[in-house]
This record gives sequence, structure tokens and C-alpha cells, in this order.
Amino acid sequence: MHHIDDEQRRARLGRRHLLAPSVRAASAVAVADAVVALHATDAATVYLSACARLVDPSVEAVERALYGDVSLVRLLSMRNTLFTMSTEVAPAVDASNARAVAADERRRLLKHLREDGKGLDERWLADTERQTVAALASLGRATGSELSAAVPALRTKITVFPGTKQETVQGVASRVIRVLAADGRIRRDRPRGSWTSSQFRWTASEPWPATDPAEALAAVAGRWLRSYGPATEADLAWWTGWGIRRTRAALAAAGAEEVLLDGGASGWVAPGDLDADPSPEPWAALLPGLDPSAMGWADRGFHLPTAHRPALFDRAGNIGPTVWWNGEIVGGWAQRPDGEPVWRLLSDVGREAAQLIEAEAARLSAWVGEARITPRFRTPLERELTA
Repeated sequence: MHHIDDEQRRARLGRRHLLAPSVRAASAVAVADAVVALHATDAATVYLSACARLVDPSVEAVERALYGDVSLVRLLSMRNTLFTMSTEVAPAVDASNARAVAADERRRLLKHLREDGKGLDERWLADTERQTVAALASLGRATGSELSAAVPALRTKITVFPGTKQETVQGVASRVIRVLAADGRIRRDRPRGSWTSSQFRWTASEPWPATDPAEALAAVAGRWLRSYGPATEADLAWWTGWGIRRTRAALAAAGAEEVLLDGGASGWVAPGDLDADPSPEPWAALLPGLDPSAMGWADRGFHLPTAHRPALFDRAGNIGPTVWWNGEIVGGWAQRPDGEPVWRLLSDVGREAAQLIEAEAARLSAWVGEARITPRFRTPLERELTA
């Protein structure tokens, strides 16, 4: 069996994830396509991940793709998580992941409505959804609060988890909006405030065209392998949220080829992707929490030393801001209240690495400007650095 070692995996990561300076991209769409999709749970992550990989990083370049020509869109998809991807990738992700997520979101909301005991049912939800979409068509775009003002039904409150320790009273607005967004009938528009804000406005949208689910599985698996391969079945199953049976079916449909990894595990690559990528020039990167290069695999041993994990992850398993050197995570970084980026190295990387890391920090500071970034998922090292 063809063997691909960890050194080659790190070389592929530097090139295919556009992290070495010589392979950086000219557009945010090219960045998203290179890693299949950008994590978007934290609004700032999309900008930080994209700009780390752009030749000319700027907030405006990412905003233009998100809200100008809308060539990047957000979908609630893999692992029931919000991702940003290109409109070329979105139909396959929608059919292979987002449709199932949307159905689960609707089932959960209807269950809460029934348990509340006010007679709220599918008909009430359908009518509320119609009113909400009509209000958006009239307003053009609106925040959740503005939609609630325009649609009285959105101001309804329900009791969730009645009779349990988790019992609480909640408004339905955010849940109805979430279901409409999952169905593709509305989408996030420019937020109130800066690019780091998560208080999005909403605007009307159209669902993605129907795509054959089997073809979509193969398409997503093939794209992922070209970006993240070689990788294991477990890696793909974790990243997508698919079960092992669906993952194996997707790998077979994509024509994946089996290879041997360091340590003896079996990995998979895209068809014909056996030749070695040349190692890029020495490179350093400061990547945000939940960046795709840190979140692309269940087993990250080839680029993340086990000893670094306690400092870089929160209790829920979310990775924070990371410092990279030639395909390995060697530390973490944060932004102090005065705007200064600061980092701590957890590996001994030498003078050349230290100089390139400092240059990347200056590059980051230049395009971030006056913005202040606090990750949604805070890790021990990030908290220490900002204390």
C-alpha cells in the first residue's frame, strides 16, 4: 500500500490550505473552496481564517463576498454547525448535510410547541413562517427584534422542557428564524455593528435547488479529500457528522484510494492523489479559534502535539487561536485589550520561526486595525494571554 508520512501531510496542509505565502489566494471564495468551508459559529472566525490566506487581506474583501455579490453563504450543516462556503459548494452541502439538519431543527421546534400546551402546532408554525418571510420581503432586511415587532406571533413565549430541572420560558422568535434559515428561506445579511458582531440582520432567500443526495455525498467527500487527505474514515465521519456507513458509501462513490499512514492506520486520498506535494517555503500562521486547518480531522496527531492540547482547547473540545510553524501547531495567540497581538510558543521552534511569527502578527494587526476580537470559545492560554 502507498505510504504517506506525517511530513508529507504537513506539506499538503501548507499548500492546499493556502497557508504558505507563495500559495495565498486572491479572493475569499478561493480560500473557502480550498478548505471546503470556513467555520462560522464565531462571526470573526470567517474574516480571520480568510485573511490569513489572502494575498491582500482586508475586511472589505470578505464583506464583498458575503454581502455584496453573495458568492459566500452560511449554512447550518456539518455537525449541526454554522459554516461559510461558496455558492458552488453549497448545493452539495445542502443535500448531504443541511437538509437533515433543517428537518431536525423543525422537529425539535414542533416538539417544544406541542409540549407547551397552548395549542401551537404545524399550522401555527407555517402561518408564522409565512408572515415572517412576508415581513422580510417588505422590510428588505431586519434584525430578529425588528421582525418580532413586525410579526406579533414571533413575540409568543413557550415553556421548554416543562417539569424538568431545565424548564425555562423562551421566546419563539430565534427558533423560528433558525428554522427558516436552515430551510434556506432566509439568510444572514450584514450585522449591526462591525464585522465581529453576531447580531445579524436577515433577508429573504431561496432554497438551494434539489440535488441527488448520493451525488452530493460523493461530491462533498471528494472535495474534502482533496483538501484534507490523506485522512481516515473516522476523520471524515467526524468532520461531516455522517455515520460510518454513510462515510464509507461516500468514500466509495468518490473513488477514494486507500493509503498507509504513519503509525499503521489506513487513510484515504482523492482518486489519483498519490504523488507527493513539494514542501513549501518556511511559513508561519496565526489562525483563529475553530479554523479549518485545526478542525479538519478527528485525529490531529500529525500536526498537534498531545502536550499542547490542555492549553489550546476549552472544556467542550473547541480549539482556540493557534500559532503554526511549517504545518504544526506550536503555540497560541490572543489580542490584548489595547489591540496588540500577543502569543506564547509551546514548542522550541528557533530564531527563523520566531521572526516569521512576529511578521505574521504584524500583518494581522495591520488589517484588523481598531477591531477587538474575543473568541466565543475561550481557552486557558487565550485567557492567560489577555489577563
